[in-house]
Amino acid sequence: MKKLHITTATAISALLFAASAGAQDAPENILPESASEASPAPAQPAKGQSVAEAFGDIQMQSGEVVQEVPSLEGEWTIAQAELLLAFIPEMAAEGLNPSDYRADELAAAISAGEGEALNTLASEIFVWLVEDLRDGRTPMDSRRQWFVVDPDADRMPTWKLLEGALSSGDISGTLTALHPVHPDYAALKAELATATDPARIKLIRANMDRWRWLPKDLGKQYLVTNVPEYMLRLTVRGRIIDTYRVVVGKPGRTATPQLAEMVEAVIYNPTWTVPQSIVVGEGLGNKVLNNPQWAASQGYKATKGAGGWIGVVQQPGPTNSLGLMKLDMPNEHAIFLHDTPSRHLFNNAMRALSHGCIRVEGARELAMTMSMLGNAQTKSDIPAIQEEVSEITLSGEYTRYEMKKQWPVYITYFTMASDVDGKMTTFKDIYDRDKPVLAALDAPRVSDRARETSEEAVEIIDDMQTS
Repeated sequence: MKKLHITTATAISALLFAASAGAQDAPENILPESASEASPAPAQPAKGQSVAEAFGDIQMQSGEVVQEVPSLEGEWTIAQAELLLAFIPEMAAEGLNPSDYRADELAAAISAGEGEALNTLASEIFVWLVEDLRDGRTPMDSRRQWFVVDPDADRMPTWKLLEGALSSGDISGTLTALHPVHPDYAALKAELATATDPARIKLIRANMDRWRWLPKDLGKQYLVTNVPEYMLRLTVRGRIIDTYRVVVGKPGRTATPQLAEMVEAVIYNPTWTVPQSIVVGEGLGNKVLNNPQWAASQGYKATKGAGGWIGVVQQPGPTNSLGLMKLDMPNEHAIFLHDTPSRHLFNNAMRALSHGCIRVEGARELAMTMSMLGNAQTKSDIPAIQEEVSEITLSGEYTRYEMKKQWPVYITYFTMASDVDGKMTTFKDIYDRDKPVLAALDAPRVSDRARETSEEAVEIIDDMQTS
């Protein structure tokens, strides 16, 4: 079989293993040169694992475990309570309101001396600080279409943080260690320190809090899409390896939700099973049956069933609505990243045009990159993967290329963030999701916040529309 010459694959390989970091300061080597040089392989996520499970450090045990419920009240000395009191004003630098944390009450309790009253109040304030710094202050009902379940409360349980802080006496260090480690959080914090415009300050605070809704550490390697920016980043070991323009969901019912999922495989030459809302609701089924020549030109095949049921599947090919690849990331919303035959749309400044899924410019390059990073153990594995994927692409046949090393992908929503050039930028709030966050940050603090949204998952359908 004739080999497909993919210049992007050569470029990717050069990028991943180049001696110089280049414009984006990519790491010199993502993979070791040989197996003998490789460090011990980390445990890989099993099929079907979530982001939290793949990157968490919680060891699960089989069998019944009877455990006493940990206490959220500790014994505080005057010195420890004074350290807690001194920490409260520092919350302003994190975009949070120090008045939420009852400093005057704590000062009075300290004056009254050690005892039950001080223990109860100081512990409660510490818990509030932990919850807001670790999980975010915005209640879940103000996080519109936010379906990410932050694993930090499981990785860093409140009771354990309280116990450790009182044991070590390092109250400030325990709380400071909860800050997101992503450099964009630090960039927003620096921006907040110099901002004077009230509206800008509010927007910075809202987007700092959005970072707390995510895992503190996104992992060593991941994909992240910022929907209002219309951009996708591929990051390895803290370095941005490549960026891609994307098309996201149109405002309204088909707006792209915020997710954290695992990419399990790359689908080459995908088929597209057309939803019944299009087959029936838009009359595609009858059109395919009544116009076989047109249907063949578009790659559609129809099947008739009992009761007049019609099923339509678009076969792999240049007209396929999913293009030549998609990233398989199973989720209840049916959201994924994929190619598109309508590549001219990436030239638009406003790219909220799809029915929810994320269309990626340079999707074939991304597919090759994910195939290599998801399966290569050493640099020497790269040529064989390139050749195999080239043959699969040329075959035109549906192929699921499994990734032995699954990757997390985060679909986020930041209206102020560092752009792909590292410049702090404000992005249009295309889905009007800022308003409830801003309102929540100005309102009194809400206790006993839910960890998961109660919003219904809407299955998104990326239909045939190309404009």
